[in-house]
Amino acid sequence: MPDGTVLRFTDPYEYQAAVRAAELNVFVTSPGDYRAELTRIDLHRLWMQRSRFTLPQIAHSAVTTDRNVIFFLANVHQKPMYHSGRELIAGDIIFNSSGAEHYHRGLAGCHWGAMSLAPDDLAAAGRDLAGYDLAAPAVTRLIRPPPHLMLRLLHLHEAAGHLAATVPDVLAHPEVARAMEQELVRVMIGCLTSGMTIGSDGARQRAPVMRWFERVLEAHADRPLYVTEVCAAIGVSERTLRLHCLEHLGMGPHRYLWLRRMNFARRALARADPVATTVTVVATDHGFGELGRFAVAYRKLFGESPSVTLRRAPDQRPIVR
Repeated sequence: MPDGTVLRFTDPYEYQAAVRAAELNVFVTSPGDYRAELTRIDLHRLWMQRSRFTLPQIAHSAVTTDRNVIFFLANVHQKPMYHSGRELIAGDIIFNSSGAEHYHRGLAGCHWGAMSLAPDDLAAAGRDLAGYDLAAPAVTRLIRPPPHLMLRLLHLHEAAGHLAATVPDVLAHPEVARAMEQELVRVMIGCLTSGMTIGSDGARQRAPVMRWFERVLEAHADRPLYVTEVCAAIGVSERTLRLHCLEHLGMGPHRYLWLRRMNFARRALARADPVATTVTVVATDHGFGELGRFAVAYRKLFGESPSVTLRRAPDQRPIVR
């Protein structure tokens, strides 16, 4: 049944779990009150998402294989974001390969949109509208559609989001949803088939250091990791890993590993029982041996002391609203 809903978050971990068609890990990179909004719209075959967030962040995304996903900036006036080191500007589309993995670096106020179809539905839409089966590319492509088509796609996407936020009952009407879906799919196929490819992830996939990097991090998510052991597990030099991290993440591996550990420590503090645990326990569990230095760095990154995060009452802790 067609459906549209708007979710609001104060916790990046709740937010990342709500994004669909991809497994997401979000790491906040500056202090302030975290706020994120996610609009999810299901038509008959088409899934749509719209989102914005208040703080700069890095996200690692692994696209699911059962949906073919496109991704773009939802506001023509916003600043670029970075997709695995490549600048993504308003007016361009990322056409993801099946099961693609990548990093997104977004500034405060970033506003993105996404659409997806099941592979069979995408093939059928391509056959009906372009005369041939359309499939996800073998490697992720950066496409620049004709401006009039991209502007039409953005307007339709925004209109669907407005309906989900204001009159979801109208969006849930089968015939309204069908008409909207047909036009959205028509314009999306036009953007993908008439747009110009201006880049791809081919070179990155031939040297999948960052994919191996994430696999090592996932395999040892229960303990802190250090660059020397990560390099040994991957089988690359520290210089090679540093160059790849600078390209994809905008920072070296030392900084990224530290940022991950800080974000994981914050999640542990926010969810812990302050009677049963302490800041010292959480800090040492995440590889921070000097409590004073940890507390200073924590406050600088998140805008509050670790003890404040731990003592926050359960009804004041981040929840989905």
